[in-house]
Amino acid sequence: MGMSEFYGERNDEESAATILRSLDLGVTFLDTADAYGIGDNEELIGKTIRERRDEVFLATSLPIFARRKSRTSGPSAASRSMSERLATLP
Repeated sequence: MGMSEFYGERNDEESAATILRSLDLGVTFLDTADAYGIGDNEELIGKTIRERRDEVFLATSLPIFARRKSRTSGPSAASRSMSERLATLP
């Protein structure tokens, strides 16, 4: 779910409202990645669901391209990336 890039002008307020409404309607699975908005999407989701975290199964993934810092492949890069992901998500 990319709400921070790719689909026109970014609107965090509208995106947050969409996420919350989806929870109201029974959505329980959210999937994101740092590829959406170079991590901004994960931060948006984290802030939005913080008070309703127990209602959501939240998935993220390893980067498909380099983020703000260069990185290599392999276990240490995967560990570093997941640590960064967990820091932005609730």
